[in-house]
Amino acid sequence: MSDLDLAAFAALLREGRGVAAKRDIATVTRSMQIDGASTVQVGDDCAAIPDGDGFLLFAIEGFIEAFVAADPWFAGWCGVMVNVSDIAAMGGRAMAVVDAIWSAGPADAEAMARGMRDAAAALGVRIVGGHSNLSSSKPQLSVAVLGRAKRLLTSFDARPGDVLVAAIDLRGRYRDPFPNFDAATGAPEGRMRRDLEILPLLAEDGLCAATKDISQAGLVGTAMMLAECSGVGIDIAPSAVPIPADVPLARWLQTFPSFGYLLSVAPSFVPDVMGRFAERDISAASIGIVTDSRRVDLVDAGQRATVWDFADAPLMQWTV
Repeated sequence: MSDLDLAAFAALLREGRGVAAKRDIATVTRSMQIDGASTVQVGDDCAAIPDGDGFLLFAIEGFIEAFVAADPWFAGWCGVMVNVSDIAAMGGRAMAVVDAIWSAGPADAEAMARGMRDAAAALGVRIVGGHSNLSSSKPQLSVAVLGRAKRLLTSFDARPGDVLVAAIDLRGRYRDPFPNFDAATGAPEGRMRRDLEILPLLAEDGLCAATKDISQAGLVGTAMMLAECSGVGIDIAPSAVPIPADVPLARWLQTFPSFGYLLSVAPSFVPDVMGRFAERDISAASIGIVTDSRRVDLVDAGQRATVWDFADAPLMQWTV
């Protein structure tokens, strides 16, 4: 990758639509007066509420209207899948989901509902209720999830000196024209449930404390979110990222994979963590280092380019 224009590449990632969507979070939290002094932590994959000897986990996802209109069955599938993935990213196991389905007539609503039903069966989670409106001007979907964790993985516990591990299921394909890499809908029965179980077991075995589900912001955008939450910097080596054959790196780093996680791992635990994913035939690699720089940088062949400098601007958070 020595011929890569790292500065141009960093600018491309910084200006991506997925990263812009994460910046919108600050607008909402500012309006709600949620800042760094609040008891609400902005940036985790789920809300975590202490409950007995563990935590109740809550999360919700809404979906881009164009995506729902173009592929309503897959939107329904994703409604369940991304929520269950968020629960796993926090070290938990999903228990139940509810949904809000709006559409202009029954066809799109039925397709979304079938997608949710199929994903729920594949992932072993129950659909326990929801809300519907079949008189909307356009199809819309939102899905919420309840889960439970014995021990948390968070976005706030990455530490300088940790190794950044990327674990991504490459056994899939894109569902064009959107940046979704689907390694889920064609998976053998039970595989995804067993794959997702890796995350809570890592938490419970004390092998990892900080993890994020790779989101619509892509791998680098997700690393930016992790760095901001933990108050750290991250150096990322793009050439080390697991990638499917024949997929351009620029596209891959802005992709939303159906199974993809970033983990901040103490160096002594890296072999064990990577071995857990290898046992499930999931591609995992050390792709960077957590630093105290407060920047997310790309590093390659002696080059360095900053994607985001938190000294210049926040991403999701704001302060009074």
